[in-house]
Order: sequence, then C-alpha cells, then structure tokens
Amino acid sequence: MAQFWNPSHPISPQTQRMLGVGAVVVVLATWALVSASGLVNSNRLPAPWEVAMAFSRLAWDPVRQESLLLTSVLWSGGRLVVAGILVILIGLPIGILMGASPRINATLSPLIDPFRSAPIVALLPIMVMWFGIGEEMKIVFLFSGAVVYLIPLVRDAIRSVPQSYWISARDLGATPWECIRRAVIPMAMPRIVDGIIIAISVMWTYITVAEYVNAKEGLGQLIQNARRFSAMDQVFAGIITIIALALITHRVMTWAKRKMFPWESTV
Repeated sequence: MAQFWNPSHPISPQTQRMLGVGAVVVVLATWALVSASGLVNSNRLPAPWEVAMAFSRLAWDPVRQESLLLTSVLWSGGRLVVAGILVILIGLPIGILMGASPRINATLSPLIDPFRSAPIVALLPIMVMWFGIGEEMKIVFLFSGAVVYLIPLVRDAIRSVPQSYWISARDLGATPWECIRRAVIPMAMPRIVDGIIIAISVMWTYITVAEYVNAKEGLGQLIQNARRFSAMDQVFAGIITIIALALITHRVMTWAKRKMFPWESTV
C-alpha cells in the first residue's frame, strides 16, 4: 500500500494486463446487469448479447451476400489514410520550420495554435459550402482536425532538443540548415512520431462527423442509418468498431515506433 500512490513505482506487465482485463470485465458485467434488470429500455441501452448479434449481422448479410461492416471499415479507413498522408506531408515541414525559426513560429503560431482548442466541427458548414458534400470535403475535414495538432507537436519536438546539438554541428562546420537537418531533426524524431500517432488518433474521433454528410459508405454512415431506424444495437456495434480500430491503429504505430527507436519511451 505504501507504493500505491507512488507514480514512479513500476508494476509488472502481468499486473497491468490483469488490471486492464478486470476493468473491462467489470464494465461488461455492469452493462449486462443493467440491461437484464430492465431499468433501461433496450431501445436506449441494448444488452451486450444484442450488440454481439448486431455484429454478426453486420459482419455478413446473407441476403445481400456482403459484409456491411467490412465495407464500412474499408471506406472509413481509406479516407483516414488519404487524410493522414496529407497531414504528414503538409504538417511535418511546417512544424519543423516553426520549430527551427523563431520568426516563422511567431508568424504562424497565432494562425495555428488557437485551433487546437477550437471546435473543428464548427467549421463543417463552411467546408460544405467550399468543397461540397463529396469525398473532397470529408478528406479536408479530417485533415483540418488533425493537422492543427501535428504542427504544434512537431514544433515543440524540434524546440525541445538541447541547443548543444545545434552548437556542436555548427562547430563541425555545418550550415544552420544542416544543423537542423542532420542534428536537431534526428534527435527530435521520436517525439515527432509521437505527434503523428496523436494526429492519426484524432482523425478517428472525427470520422463519424465527416461521414454524417452525404456518405454512401463508412462507419459514420452506418451509425447514422442505424440511428434513423432506432437500431441501437447497430449503433453500439459501430461505435465499438471505431474504438477498436483507433486502439489497434495506436498500438500498431506505437509498436513501429518502439522498433525504430528502442531507446525511447512510447506514447
């Protein structure tokens, strides 16, 4: 008990897994008990077994001979991949430039930093007016929601590198930009990868909003259609799928980062 409130006290991986699994079991058991008791109408809170049956129906529709869930996952995942590539291609160099140059940072920070706390969802009507209701709008919306997180994270990663690395490179005859490219950026890369992981995770939180507007396929469209017909079991199934995909994406990218930078702590 003396170490219970000690944040520096490590616990074994087995204990971590046991506590995590125990928490999930408690939530599922509480959910099942509440559903079985009838305290909450199943139209508002479907039972876990009803959600499981909805998963099976969505996983394979014998009438249409297709998997609605797989189709939705592929569409949502495709949009997220395209937006994620744009976020990295555009957000990464801007963040590096802001971190490397105080003047560029002073110029762009007032244009970027406020959007970290602003509701990007409020910009959805503007994006619909500018880009229509097709795929372009959905990609731009996901991009906008994530890039405002990635740029400041990359900037802060560059600025967190001790100046001694920059000075050492200058003493060896490197130009200022070579100092940034060959000394600062490699040292900041683990934190930059952390920023990319966070940005991709943010896009999963916006995927349903992006697909609410005229999406023919996707998890957001699946959830919206289920809500229209009061099929709450399918709504829960769609939400759980998004959470699971976001968790898998985070775990895979964290594993990749651990392999690239084994000496660094993970997100």
